[in-house]
Amino acid sequence: METTIRKQAGRTLTMAALDAATAQQVLAFLGVEQETPGVAFLDRLLAAYVRRVPWESAFRIARMEEWRAERERRKGTGSGPETPVRWPQQFWTDAIERGGGGTCFESNYAFFSLLQHLGYEGYLTINNMGETVGCHTAIVLEIEGQRWLADAGLPLYAALPISDEEPLQRETPFHTYTVRPDGRRRFQIERDRHPKPNCFTLIDQPVPEAVYRKATIADYGPRGLFLDRVIINKVIEDVPWRFNSGEQPLRLESFSNGQKEDILLGDNVAAELAQHFAMDEELLRRALGS
Repeated sequence: METTIRKQAGRTLTMAALDAATAQQVLAFLGVEQETPGVAFLDRLLAAYVRRVPWESAFRIARMEEWRAERERRKGTGSGPETPVRWPQQFWTDAIERGGGGTCFESNYAFFSLLQHLGYEGYLTINNMGETVGCHTAIVLEIEGQRWLADAGLPLYAALPISDEEPLQRETPFHTYTVRPDGRRRFQIERDRHPKPNCFTLIDQPVPEAVYRKATIADYGPRGLFLDRVIINKVIEDVPWRFNSGEQPLRLESFSNGQKEDILLGDNVAAELAQHFAMDEELLRRALGS
């Protein structure tokens, strides 16, 4: 991974670019041809991402167990992996080879690394959800003099324009989004057709890469999120699907035209999830503890 730091418009832009070979593998996996950086290309990347890469916690849970076991095996040797985090190279390998994804810290870092290789300029941010501070990440890009919000870690289903002066909206097949100014460098990100209309509070401040990496490592710590249950979200045939092992009875949920449909799962939950979401069955089995 190449890392450089530049300045533009008085802001520090943190660069974390994939190598060329990996970036081309990722584009082939997403089924997107490379284009000149712009909003239309960014929208195509996001649309492909949510259909190929799930928002999920199973790979985090399984990776945490692998890391603990490896640390125990190497105890006293002074060697072994320092952190369970899957940095962009490993994240994309898991996605391509085993159908993996992640939650916001790893997902947005990996997506940002692809964008940087493709020529986009921007920065990572760490944001709030409700009263929970510093729990969600997102990407801000500078495109033709306009700031755009991109978020593979919620995900948002399109890039959203940002204005300091007025609320801006953008429609997608799933939601109409509003970016609403709420103080200096703060914005409320809102959506319709959802029981929780407020997505998060964007804190539009560049986060240095070293700080972002430290926060990503901390997300595997005692206060890390989504390490206690398997959650999977993915768009399949243009329908959002969801699974949450913390909700009983275990079921798949789909959302279409404002309607929710439940499909109860049978005795072999890991196999059904693997087939439905195109994910590694054995890893799902380990993450579910079955």
